[in-house]
Amino acid sequence: MQLLSFVIPCYRSAATLADVTRRIRRTVLADGRYRYEIILVNDNPADDTWREIQRLKQQDENIFGICMSRNFGQASALMAGYRHVHGDIVVSLDDDGQTPPDEMFRLIDALDEETDIVYASYPSKHHSLFRNFGSRVNDHMATWLMGKPRDLYMASYYAARRFVIDEMVRCDNPFPYVDGLAIRSTSRFKNVPIDHQDRTQGESGYTFAKLLGLWLNGFTAFSVKPLRAATVMGMAFSLAGFVFAMIVVVRKLILLDQIDAGWSSIVAIVLLLDGILMMMLGLVGEYVGRMYMTMNKSPQYVVRATTAPAGEKGEAR
Repeated sequence: MQLLSFVIPCYRSAATLADVTRRIRRTVLADGRYRYEIILVNDNPADDTWREIQRLKQQDENIFGICMSRNFGQASALMAGYRHVHGDIVVSLDDDGQTPPDEMFRLIDALDEETDIVYASYPSKHHSLFRNFGSRVNDHMATWLMGKPRDLYMASYYAARRFVIDEMVRCDNPFPYVDGLAIRSTSRFKNVPIDHQDRTQGESGYTFAKLLGLWLNGFTAFSVKPLRAATVMGMAFSLAGFVFAMIVVVRKLILLDQIDAGWSSIVAIVLLLDGILMMMLGLVGEYVGRMYMTMNKSPQYVVRATTAPAGEKGEAR
């Protein structure tokens, strides 16, 4: 009997985890074709989530808990969970119940010979406008930077074959970008419609700063296209400046026009060009800084504790 591994990054989800794990257990046992394990990764040790994971572990021996030393982000939490899976098929889902565990086999059964990862797609999403905007930006960015198929929607709810996960966890970059790792590992994707449900407790942990960090990971981890865009933009502005200078020279020396010095226009142009230069310099600095932190072996995450028997220590990756 094959083993299913469920990996759930947890953030302020003490109130919802019991229901999510119960629905996973009920759905797998009702189907009868698989065994299961549930890996819960607590990415916020400051609240009650870890105590809830320990309580759930006492009720179900198929649950394995991991507690981070601090908040490393959803992607790092997923990577920590992936390094502890044993299953033939790995299912990732959220901790808030919006990605319904009851529909897991619509994803799992779609893993045919021509498919390695099946992503949920949502005809109607129940996220906030801000979160939906962030998802659209992330989707367009993955299409442009990493060659994601335009008709593929990459959700946080998906089922993947084990070899894809094994390839993904080879990445020890301190800024993991899970969607990019998936695209790098295989080209066989599929979408299956899933009913996206309302959040029953709390609110999304994604802030603008976290979404910005996610976008920067996508920009800098798998593509140099932003640097090439900066080069093209610099060439375009240089050409525009040269043409403008030639126009001024022709008007002054040949057409003998009286050209008034325009302080406001000069200041506006200087501020515009300086702003663009600073933005491009910051982009280059972002690449260099991340290279430095990677070479300096900054950890992808640090495990503070697990629900494993005494003597098995957590690790930094």
